[in-house]
Amino acid sequence: MTCGVTGVYWTASMTGTVVVMQTMTGRPPSRRLLRKLLRERRSAATLVAPLAAAATALALSTVVPLLGPLLIALAIGAVVVNSRLGTLPAIAGHDAATKFLLRLGVAALGLRLPFADIVSIGPSGLVVIAVTVLATFTGTRYIGRRLGLEEGLVLLIATGFSICGAAAIAAVEDTVRARQQHVALAVAMVTLYGSAMIAAVPWLAGVIGLSDEQAAIWAGASIHEVAQVAAAGSLIGTSAVALAMTVKLGRVALLAPLSAVLARTTPGAKGATTPLVPWFIVAFVVAVAVRTSGLLPQGVLSVADVLTTLLLAAGMYGLGMGIRARDLWPLPLQVLTLATISTIIAAGTSLALVLLVGWGA
Repeated sequence: MTCGVTGVYWTASMTGTVVVMQTMTGRPPSRRLLRKLLRERRSAATLVAPLAAAATALALSTVVPLLGPLLIALAIGAVVVNSRLGTLPAIAGHDAATKFLLRLGVAALGLRLPFADIVSIGPSGLVVIAVTVLATFTGTRYIGRRLGLEEGLVLLIATGFSICGAAAIAAVEDTVRARQQHVALAVAMVTLYGSAMIAAVPWLAGVIGLSDEQAAIWAGASIHEVAQVAAAGSLIGTSAVALAMTVKLGRVALLAPLSAVLARTTPGAKGATTPLVPWFIVAFVVAVAVRTSGLLPQGVLSVADVLTTLLLAAGMYGLGMGIRARDLWPLPLQVLTLATISTIIAAGTSLALVLLVGWGA
């Protein structure tokens, strides 16, 4: 029954794709595209497992809110791929489906970020965000090269640690032509270190004597994953969550320009056939504009927020499916060193800037 519904959904969505393309371009889609769409019909059923895992993660997150649905979904994927379930054809053939769902989720994140929220952070906040992202990315890239790591892996870690974790890694993995093992390593590192920061940042903020507002800004500017920032903000205080998330989403907004730069400057990146900006980054910018316009009622935004989390969780499940124990153990010392240094750069730079500008004191 589920596969039948999926087939109907696929047929409807592909028909819509053909109609939209003909309307926008004035000509029917190419035979090549039609053949591709027909081939992809077989993979439509692979949407079932990721979406089911995402729904399970959402349900479990109400029981264990500290972890959040994204981390839970990633853990589910890791458990599945390292068990016998990972060999089932309907589950093993997840890659294309989960990448697509994750990219949709990244695009939909824009609906959470009205431009007014970015402006409300103020010039000081924008400086903290921009300098932290720049310092973390460039510092991580420099150290990674000095450690002798492959450029693709270094760029994945630099992007994930400076922007928004696994979602950012997924956004640039094709651009930098990263190997799947490197994607798994980068995701594992961003999950490990970001999860540790959930407790570390609120605790250190108390030791240093930061106000709740300063602690929230520090959390949003330094912690890797969106879900991890939300968890840390809840430990700081109820009022800190919104501010921490606003700062974090300000970092997410820098994913578009960073992706564009990588597409044009990274050695070994896809050539002239690669768009300047991937489609889902364009969609992200459009989503920000739609949210800023105020056209969508709050009820629609609330539903979109849940669907965004569902899509991201489905993508996280797919990334978790790439974390195979046999590929990761033992963890290379150079990778651990780079992840540690990158975390220190992000946390140290953002903390120094918060203290320097006295923001929220």
